[in-house]
Amino acid sequence: MSVGGTAAYAGVEGLPEQVVRAVRLATGRGFAHSCRPEQGRLLAALAGGAAGVIGETGTGCGVGLAWLASAAPPGTRLVSVERDPDLASAVGRLFAADDRVTVVCGDWREIAGHAPFDLLVLDGGGSGKAPGDEPADPEALLAPGGTVVVDDFTPGRPGPDPARENWLGHPALRAVELRLAADLSSVVGVRTSRVGQGGDQ
Repeated sequence: MSVGGTAAYAGVEGLPEQVVRAVRLATGRGFAHSCRPEQGRLLAALAGGAAGVIGETGTGCGVGLAWLASAAPPGTRLVSVERDPDLASAVGRLFAADDRVTVVCGDWREIAGHAPFDLLVLDGGGSGKAPGDEPADPEALLAPGGTVVVDDFTPGRPGPDPARENWLGHPALRAVELRLAADLSSVVGVRTSRVGQGGDQ
């Protein structure tokens, strides 16, 4: 969830209708930390290539979920987990007409019950960025060849960055950091087999 992310949509035109509705919900509730448009476009591009199940931790007011749903192919299933019961309920109502979408209220680890994922967005737990937040295990959650996205890194940030280093150096992933704006980047990784192991490549 990006600081000031909801405000970044002011004046942006040509948004998918689902995104417009989610931004309206976030604005009305004073929820400031939606994913930014740059992140949303990346999520939509990745969702367009997902054929099975898409997962997300940290639903918020559903802006990121709306980007995913707006581009996901027919037949794709989307599951998002939100720990705030009020937000989970509100976003569930927002997507009530889209039978592909399920919003689960609970800790981010509830996402494991819906694995394996073709695309998994770790935005509200499992990224390892916050103190006490254990990084998710991509081998346990991703289908072979599945993609994980971890948002809200700062390009060129000086000093140690354990979360970035974890994802970029994870032995089960081929990962890259994508610069989306001068102050914003995301790590995208594809699950592969570990070096020296058989199975999927």
